[in-house]
Amino acid sequence: MITRELAENLAAAGLVWEPASGDRFLVPDRDLDDEVFVVSGMSVEVSELPTGPEMKFNGTVEWALDSIGKHEVIWLPREDQLRAALAGRFAGLERLDGATGGYAVVLTDGGRYVDIDAERAYARALLAVLSS
Repeated sequence: MITRELAENLAAAGLVWEPASGDRFLVPDRDLDDEVFVVSGMSVEVSELPTGPEMKFNGTVEWALDSIGKHEVIWLPREDQLRAALAGRFAGLERLDGATGGYAVVLTDGGRYVDIDAERAYARALLAVLSS
């Protein structure tokens, strides 16, 4: 998963988000900084019963925060979303061997962006593209 800092930098550089089911986001400055939320059309709660776990399907979650503006949250784009945003600029993803490991995203212009996981490498590459 990309870091909050990378997500904020991508948004500041102009990455546009149209929220859809499965998208992840953070709610900053409300004592929820360590919680990752997922956009979903329906909430599923797991309850432990004497007969075993039970999945409860809820239309809404009873919570003190009923709604929040898109501009108040931080989108954490997934690997597939970052790759799609790179579009024709994406040339390949390389797994790095060695003590540090990690991944490198290679762009068609020869740019190479390295990080500890693939999503972060994609985010660094996209940030470079958006900032150029």
